[in-house]
Amino acid sequence: MPTLLRKGHFLGAKLRSIRKRNNLTLEELSTRCIQRDVSNAPSVSYLSMIESGKRAPSQDLLELLAAVFQRDPAWFLDESADIELSLPATPPGGAARIPLEPAFLFSKNVLQAAIPELLAQTGTTGRQFAHLLIRSHQEMSRNDFPDLERAADSVGERQFPLSVEDLMQLCKRHGLEIRWFERKPVLVRDKDRDVRSMVRSFFEPPGIVYANRALQSDPARLKFDLAAHIAHKVLHGGDGLKSAHATGGEMGGSPEGGSSAAGMDAQDVLHAWRDFECSFFAGSLLAPRAPFRRFLTRERYRVESGVKLELTPAVIMRRMTKVSPYPYWHFFDAYPPGYLRAVYRGNGIPLPWGNLAQVSDPCPNWAVFRMIEGHRGEFGSQISVLRDGERSLLYCCNSLRVRDMAGNPHVLSVGVDLAPALDSNGANTAELVESIFKECLHRRGEGKIPKAAAQVLGAVANVLNIAWIEDALSQPARIICPRSTRCPRPERCEGARPSRAREIADVRDEILGR
Repeated sequence: MPTLLRKGHFLGAKLRSIRKRNNLTLEELSTRCIQRDVSNAPSVSYLSMIESGKRAPSQDLLELLAAVFQRDPAWFLDESADIELSLPATPPGGAARIPLEPAFLFSKNVLQAAIPELLAQTGTTGRQFAHLLIRSHQEMSRNDFPDLERAADSVGERQFPLSVEDLMQLCKRHGLEIRWFERKPVLVRDKDRDVRSMVRSFFEPPGIVYANRALQSDPARLKFDLAAHIAHKVLHGGDGLKSAHATGGEMGGSPEGGSSAAGMDAQDVLHAWRDFECSFFAGSLLAPRAPFRRFLTRERYRVESGVKLELTPAVIMRRMTKVSPYPYWHFFDAYPPGYLRAVYRGNGIPLPWGNLAQVSDPCPNWAVFRMIEGHRGEFGSQISVLRDGERSLLYCCNSLRVRDMAGNPHVLSVGVDLAPALDSNGANTAELVESIFKECLHRRGEGKIPKAAAQVLGAVANVLNIAWIEDALSQPARIICPRSTRCPRPERCEGARPSRAREIADVRDEILGR
């Protein structure tokens, strides 16, 4: 019994994993045990405690569980055996998840003590950490927030498109008064760079919106700001617990009067979540699901078509990932030299660099990174083979170089994972991706898409009705990777640094080989 107690956390993780692999609920597993041995069968609540590591099964119960799953009882006790995850290799939204084992190290009390210390030691602010939490929740939820959609539909009555005057009338209807102020961009220090920062608008409770007069000549941004302030009034009663709309500075937001020191503040998560809610509501109000989806269908998902609606490219791209019937999208908003202000990974695409700080070895062949570095052209499409370990993944993105209201350049990029579409259309996806990868590898990382592969991808582009996939077929495909030190090319990316971790692994393998 002491052995079972000591191994309880790992045993519980294995039991939970194998149960989920077989699509059994706790109730169904309890029933299966009753069918085999009613005297030793566990209740649902006892099974739950075993899985969480709070109880250890008796030897008889362990043998009963092993019999249900046709396993040797020793498998449950073997800590060296891999935990068989029930999650797919590429989960439907967000990055791949890992088992938090042993579970007692991830208890609520331990995390509450460890997280603030982690943030302080890494120089991470509470607001940054809150944005990571929200992003993960957004990706796990597949960007689905029906309550916010319904609230926006109720306010705007799905009118599309809305003009500036329409937004003004909605503000008036919800008791909002607009007051104009004048402020020019100012130069501020953000991390290790100077950026231009500018306050666009802010909310003063209970119902005053202060807006920069410069927005009057920028209807697309004015409409978004007004829509977000309407959201705050509708969703939160206009209590003022919401960040100002600003351009420039850390993570794309202007530094505020509050502390920017590392660590958590009581208001960090609340403000960040409310900002997300208001932003999502604003997108839903300006681009209601059904009419915007019809618009994208007519325009074949061309981002530049947003000019007709007086909507910013960011709103077009973000809503595109939500309203499309195809669910496998990603979106980046990147500022030089390599900070991600916003990320959405509905397809779990590995990130090219971090959004809390620029990493030391970003892969320079991502389309968004090439455009930040000053690659020719203001917009473009690219087919990319992402080599992640032994996997080859296929993506297409459409990237656009823009300037924010303060004049800072940044790059917006929206893309799709092509593999699910290829699978759905009966293509041999692995063979097709490998043919593109080999052609690029033969051409030192960049090559023309083979004719057979281009024909299949052209057909998929027509099925998805996305014009910029067809545009990308006339351009060279590129090999990309999560980090340049993991580049599969015979000659590493220019500027790639040697990986210390890889050197250590090589030395270890060499010693063991001898």
